[in-house]
Amino acid sequence: MFNPGRGYRNQFRIIGGQWRRRRLGFPDLPGIRPSPDRVRETLFNWLRDVVPGALCLDLFAGSGALGLEALSRGAASVLFVDREPRVIEALRAHRDALHATGSELLRSDALAFLQGRAQEFDIVFLDPPFDSPLLASSAVALEQGGWLAERAHVYMEYPHGACPALPTGWEFIRESRAGRVGFGLVRRGRAPLAAG
Repeated sequence: MFNPGRGYRNQFRIIGGQWRRRRLGFPDLPGIRPSPDRVRETLFNWLRDVVPGALCLDLFAGSGALGLEALSRGAASVLFVDREPRVIEALRAHRDALHATGSELLRSDALAFLQGRAQEFDIVFLDPPFDSPLLASSAVALEQGGWLAERAHVYMEYPHGACPALPTGWEFIRESRAGRVGFGLVRRGRAPLAAG
């Protein structure tokens, strides 16, 4: 559904920060679809005051576009989780090529990972295969498992018009759409996000 753009099959580009304009590849596997440039630009504008120094989780890492964008823009660390060995291999190559300190790679099923010992994250990128029930179940597991810092932000992508039910205490503070895809930023509690 999403085209990486400009004739570059199985590639995306980092759009901001220290690796701006770097073009990276990803495995040709079903369900891997990097968020388009304009979606990532909108998201990271929403998060511009939050990303620097943040501890991030890219739970269905896929191409790694979201987590790598966060590192490029000053996140302290990103844990990339994906069950596909080719994804982890590609992300390891990106980490080495970019000298990306603060990145950690874990091959695991996302829900199995969330049953493990929790650590708190400031930002979670939650973009499972499109139109998947994994979105709602992952959100519940994040909340119940103690994975989120007190004022954590969670980014979600979902079919436009099919916004997932949120765990108690979560609310959308930003929402938009790109074609058939809705995307939004969720925060625990009710304090507004800094203007931007």
